[in-house]
Amino acid sequence: MAASDRPVAIVTGGNRGLGFETVRQLAERDFRVVLTARHASKGEVACERLQAQGLNVVFHCLDVTQADSVGELGAFVQANCGRVDALINNAGVFLDGHGVSDTTGSSVFSTSIDTLRTSFETNLYGPLRLAQELVPLMRKQGRGRIVNVSSGMGQLAEMDGFWPAYRMSKTALNALTRILAAETFGQGILVNSVCPGWVRTDMGGPNAERTPEQAAAGIVWAATLPDDGPTGGFFRDGEPIGW
Repeated sequence: MAASDRPVAIVTGGNRGLGFETVRQLAERDFRVVLTARHASKGEVACERLQAQGLNVVFHCLDVTQADSVGELGAFVQANCGRVDALINNAGVFLDGHGVSDTTGSSVFSTSIDTLRTSFETNLYGPLRLAQELVPLMRKQGRGRIVNVSSGMGQLAEMDGFWPAYRMSKTALNALTRILAAETFGQGILVNSVCPGWVRTDMGGPNAERTPEQAAAGIVWAATLPDDGPTGGFFRDGEPIGW
């Protein structure tokens, strides 16, 4: 396959955990993957690990909360790739006392507006900025895939108490998925949310049920959908789940 014909995927937060495994699986499917991370040193180390396995991965520093950084990524992709076939919005934060046994510290009645604002900056505004930057290139190509890595904790159908910043930001991300899907319908661009489940990562902790390999498979599924695949849906392991 010529370099110009190789599909290009961008994975945010790709230096560790679920993002790193998603990069690996996409690269194994013959994608050229742009691994992005906020910290250059960590991103470069992760990229070198994958390159040592013979995988076609390049690194670009990205802070999804900064418009200038997103614009720099767009310019890099345009100049060095000329295309983007899949955008995986994986970068996320879980700031409401995550990992503590006393959930009262993460109650909606005690959460700070700063925690909410910071959560939304990464978990919602970041994916929105990236879509605004990269969908024009997808439209020019006439095809593309956007995967918003969400969570069952953002499902309104099963909404519960505590951890409000994370919950609300993921619910809002699901709304963004629906809006993007509607505004790109019929243009060859498929936009879906994916819940990876409870994953053994730095965020999920050592007691989580799923391995990164298992969880990333559902993300890769959504990133590689055929042209007649679904759009505007919420999935876990390739199966639809309730909003």
